[in-house]
Amino acid sequence: MRFKAIVYVKLKEGYSDPEGETTAKALKGLGYKVIDVRVSKAYRILLEAADAAEAERLIEEMSQRLLSNPTKDDYRYEISEVEC
Repeated sequence: MRFKAIVYVKLKEGYSDPEGETTAKALKGLGYKVIDVRVSKAYRILLEAADAAEAERLIEEMSQRLLSNPTKDDYRYEISEVEC
């Protein structure tokens, strides 16, 4: 079976986000009343798995091993089955 997953990775609260800070400053310079900007990443992954439980296990493993740094990042994901 094929599954599509979107994994969202963001910095944990309390960690500096220089890219977000720079973006916030630029938006303020353009006249927007921005209070804060935090940058996140989204990974779209298409994978093969025997069933939904295996797909979730694989995405969890990928998220912990490569896509996020557990020291500084939080992540969440959405998985859906894709028709072939």
